[in-house]
Amino acid sequence: MRRVAPQARRFLARRRRVLLGLAGWSLLESAHTFLGGYSAARALDDGFLAGRTGAGLAWLALAAVAIVAGGPATSGVFRGLAGLVEPLRDSLVRRVVSGALRAAVAGPAARADSAAVSRLTQQTETARDSFAGLVLVARSFVFTAAGALLGLASLAPQLLLVVLPPLLLGLLLFAATLLPMAARQRDFLRADEALAGRFGAVATGLRDIVACGAQERTTEEAGRLIAVQTAAARSLARWAAARNLALGVAGQLPVLLLLAATPWLLGQGLTAGALLGALTYLTQALLPALNTLMTALGAAGTRLLVILDHLTADDAGTVATNPRAPVRPECAASEPPLVELRSVTFAYGPGAQPVLRDLDLVVEPGEHLAVVGPSGIGKSTLTALVAGLLAPDRGEVRVRGEPVRHGGAERQAGRLRVLIPQQAYVFTGSLRENLLYLCPEGTGVPPQAVEASSEAVGLGPLVRRLGGFDAPVEPAALSQGERQLVALARAHLSPAPLVLLDEATCHLDPAAEARAERAFAERPGTLIVVAHRISSARRADRVLVLDGVRAACGPHRDLVQRSPLYRDLVGHWHAADSPPDRARRP
Repeated sequence: MRRVAPQARRFLARRRRVLLGLAGWSLLESAHTFLGGYSAARALDDGFLAGRTGAGLAWLALAAVAIVAGGPATSGVFRGLAGLVEPLRDSLVRRVVSGALRAAVAGPAARADSAAVSRLTQQTETARDSFAGLVLVARSFVFTAAGALLGLASLAPQLLLVVLPPLLLGLLLFAATLLPMAARQRDFLRADEALAGRFGAVATGLRDIVACGAQERTTEEAGRLIAVQTAAARSLARWAAARNLALGVAGQLPVLLLLAATPWLLGQGLTAGALLGALTYLTQALLPALNTLMTALGAAGTRLLVILDHLTADDAGTVATNPRAPVRPECAASEPPLVELRSVTFAYGPGAQPVLRDLDLVVEPGEHLAVVGPSGIGKSTLTALVAGLLAPDRGEVRVRGEPVRHGGAERQAGRLRVLIPQQAYVFTGSLRENLLYLCPEGTGVPPQAVEASSEAVGLGPLVRRLGGFDAPVEPAALSQGERQLVALARAHLSPAPLVLLDEATCHLDPAAEARAERAFAERPGTLIVVAHRISSARRADRVLVLDGVRAACGPHRDLVQRSPLYRDLVGHWHAADSPPDRARRP
């Protein structure tokens, strides 16, 4: 907030002529406020109560003429308002664009983020509209209050003794809530953004989180963020209640005091018309203007302060990197697991045809299995069942003798397996944080191990291009193949003994894919690969061919002899060098 105030003063000081013009039109516009209460008092005292109906009607007609005459003044106010609002918007847009361009030319490590679009559109427009509304409301209250207080003084100075104290007290109470409310509004927005960012990161890496059994830790961290947001919302609500109290003191208490002081005022010689005029000023001018002012300042005002504080920050438009990585599942080294499927049947819905039907499969410890088949036959479904992302309709999936429960919630889930899907998950943070994502929290991983896994899968050139393992990574700046290399190095570094690669190399060229799969074949543990090239199938110890009705499993050489579907797939691969996903049976 301290950063906004000096810049706001400089902005307004450069536009004194516009401010003077607004003040002049507002003064003319407030004339009907003065005449409203004064004409009502005179119409009653000098007209209707005195038996002069014509005089009473003339005073009321004067008040009506004053309202109509305020129309041109209102038009002048809006013309003057444009001279304040549009320069503010232009200034904010220039600041945001300049910051985004500085970030873009700073290099890959400091690329402009997508938040610049929000700052350029939504936030600048919100600031513009909020500023326009506040200017209108503030100047309306100032000149309405001036007209009403002048009218009260002209009717009877004693009225000011009744009205001014509660009015000033309420305004002071309200002013005392402005900065705390702005701070609570800022805290709430930050908590809301943090919660939304965490949920976005969790949604992106949901398969990794579930496959590695990190649901409990993810839930705990989300719970902490929700608690912070809830506390911020409650604190904001308490200050909103304080604002309502200030409104009651400033707006309602003067009316009550005026009614309570009526006998004393009549004893001081006040007329019925003066009391009517005072009530008119309070209920028709001061109270509506005060209510509008407090509502606008309490909502739009605090929002404007927060947005301006954000947009005028020195680093506005630059990338904010997350110093902490998203949830890292706790994986620990263990003996290679045995994967077993017992008569597994699975369908996507009660009335759907089964994708897998009565599938039996045993994967021995340390084995390299490739899974092939036409598109939609159930290859990704199989890896999801082994990872615990899906639950079979019938049958059982076991890993190292323990049943796999839906959601990967069994005690040792995160210590047994890692699933890398086709859409590689890379988060904003350092490259090292990305690579240690599947390693235990607090357990030191030697830098040599990080470097060895990176070189093994072919990530080394990207590491050097980014500037080392501690260089910041922005996912949008990486190609799909580069993101897959990061995910592969992360899985290779993980101590999990079972690795599931669901077309995790589909964006790599054949040489890069061969290097990555060779690295996993040499890595201790069990490897299940959804293959999309014949070379992947040839490198595996066994190949599982899914055919919807039946499945065949064996070495590549044997399957070429005894599986017609596998021969069809191999023929397509040889003819077009296309992924097996795209090769369907004729």
